[in-house]
Amino acid sequence: MKESTLSQQPNVSQFESHFDGRFAKVTYHEPSGIIICELKSEYVPIEHFKDIFYKISELVKRGISQKFIFDKRALRAFHQPSMEWYFVVWKKEMYQHGLSLHRKILPDEPWFQKSVEIAKEQIVKNYPDTIVDKLDIRYCDSIQEAIEN
Repeated sequence: MKESTLSQQPNVSQFESHFDGRFAKVTYHEPSGIIICELKSEYVPIEHFKDIFYKISELVKRGISQKFIFDKRALRAFHQPSMEWYFVVWKKEMYQHGLSLHRKILPDEPWFQKSVEIAKEQIVKNYPDTIVDKLDIRYCDSIQEAIEN
């Protein structure tokens, strides 16, 4: 039974490219409704960060909205305003289009992971109308693990 469940999950090689830019590569698998955003830079300026997510919004609005995988392993800088916009504005709008499953892959740096935790607490405190409690957010170690869970 477990084997048939795993075989229904797409393999990364089955994903199509939505765009591949300087700061990120975004791929998707329409049949499963999964979108993957892989950051490629140690730091993404906020205007580029927003542009990446506006492009991802195009897929979500087309109905590819079962699961969003955000691979941040390339990051070496934590930018609070970007994360705040991502949580407060982007996630809220995408939730209205049916996107509630989020999988995240963080850099293997304890300080980065702690920064994410602290920032998330601040956002929930400062924005009580956030939809974070309605989302299924899990942290994974690889893209394949994020696809399967």
